[in-house]
Amino acid sequence: MLKGIFRRVGNVLRGRATLDEETIEELEAALVMGDVSVPLAMEIVQELRGRAERERVTDDEGLLRLLSDEVYEHLQPYEGELGFAPQPPTTILVLGVNGVGKTTTIAKLAWRLKQEGRSVLLAAADTFRAAAIEQLQTWGQRVGCDVVAQTKGADPGAVMFDALQSAQARGIDVVIADTAGRLHTKVNLMEELRKMGRIIERATGAPATERLLVIDANTGQNAINQAREFHQAIGLTGIVITKLDSTAKGGALLSLTHEMEIPLKFVGLGEKMEDLVPFSARDFADGIV
Repeated sequence: MLKGIFRRVGNVLRGRATLDEETIEELEAALVMGDVSVPLAMEIVQELRGRAERERVTDDEGLLRLLSDEVYEHLQPYEGELGFAPQPPTTILVLGVNGVGKTTTIAKLAWRLKQEGRSVLLAAADTFRAAAIEQLQTWGQRVGCDVVAQTKGADPGAVMFDALQSAQARGIDVVIADTAGRLHTKVNLMEELRKMGRIIERATGAPATERLLVIDANTGQNAINQAREFHQAIGLTGIVITKLDSTAKGGALLSLTHEMEIPLKFVGLGEKMEDLVPFSARDFADGIV
C-alpha cells in the first residue's frame, strides 16, 4: 500500500540486530521525516524496544516484524466501514480543502456503491467555482449518476435541499454531496457547512449519515489541523486518505488517528475507479516488511 515512510524506516533497521541508542535515534528521526509526530514516534520506538527485549529479538527481520505489529496495533482500532441510514437516503457530505482529490473521490465512491447495487445521486454543493460543478457533472456522466446542480454562486444549502427532495421522490439510496474546497480557516465557509448539516437533519430527521474529510497523504502534520477544524464544525465520522501511492510518506495517518481518534474509511491508491478501497491497518503496516 505504501512505501515512502517505510522504505526509510526499513533502511534504518536492516542489518541491525539490536536497538542501541544510535538505532533508536535514527528510527525516531525516520518516523518524524515520514510525518509521524515527535511524541508518537518516540512512543512507537519505546514500545518497539520493550517488545524486542521481552521477545529477545536479535535480528533485523524480527525487528521489522515487531515494528509492523506496533503500527498495526495503533491503527487497527480506527478501521471504519461506511455507514448507511436505517431508511434511505443515506447522506454523505464530502469535505476537504482544494486539491486533495475530493471530486474524484466522490466519483470513485459513487462507482463503488453502484457496484454494490445501490442507486446514487450526486449534489454539486460546491457552488463557489463553476469548474467544480462542471467537473462533478462530468464524473456523474462517467459513473452513471445524475447530478443535482445550480449555477455558480447559488446557495449550497438550496442545492442540498433540492438533492434530498429529488432522492426522496425517486427512492434513491445514497446522496453524495460535494462541498466547497474550504480553507479550514474560513469561518464563514464553516458556518455554511453547519447550515447544510441542519438542512439535512430537517429533511431526513437525522444528521448526515457520513461526514467524510478527504486528506492528501502528502499533507503532513497539517492534516491534524484540518481534521480538528472540520471536526469542530460538523463532527466528522470518517477520513479518506488520497494519493497513498508509492511516493507518499503517509506517516500522518498514525498521528491523525492518535490525535483525533476518527475512523479511516477509505484510501485512494491510484487513478482507477477500483483504486478507492476500504482502509486496512494490516495492509498499511505490512508495508514495513
